[in-house]
Amino acid sequence: MRGEREQHVRVLDYLPHGHPDDPHPVYKKRPIIHVVGEDNFTLLELIPREDYVPQAYDRLYIGEEERSEIDHVKRRVSYKELTHGAKVELPYALEIIVKEQEPRFVSFFNEAQPITTRLHTLALLPGVGKKLMWEILAERKKRPFDSFADISNRVRGLYHPEKVIAKRIEDELKDEHAKYKFFAK
Repeated sequence: MRGEREQHVRVLDYLPHGHPDDPHPVYKKRPIIHVVGEDNFTLLELIPREDYVPQAYDRLYIGEEERSEIDHVKRRVSYKELTHGAKVELPYALEIIVKEQEPRFVSFFNEAQPITTRLHTLALLPGVGKKLMWEILAERKKRPFDSFADISNRVRGLYHPEKVIAKRIEDELKDEHAKYKFFAK
């Protein structure tokens, strides 16, 4: 079971002069970094250490132990509060995270269950309609999927399952009042 607090994050955007909407005078502004967590996909605003300049998609440790790049976590942010640059980079960062955690998301395809008698969890994935959902269910009944490549090869029409999962996570982050959330907490 995954913990509530993020341990590692991916950099989405770096603002060396603080947030442009910050009303404080320039000399009081501190650099900030917008990031997405790797476990719960939490969107956060971090304050870096003085000499650290992050690059997009850098993996940073923000756990309880000593942190070399990050001074502290400033706050949790919503999708709407992200900078334009962070919103642009988010899908790519999510795809990197999904690919790195392939077993976690392949097991989602293997274990997804119906939500109601008329709605299945798989049908909520972007681009997966009833026909594709039934094909996924038929293939996983034959034998469980073991990788994204295996899913792509066995299910016609589902060419990049990692992109489908990343898109669903992005949709969940955009809609904070979504009824069904499977990945973003």
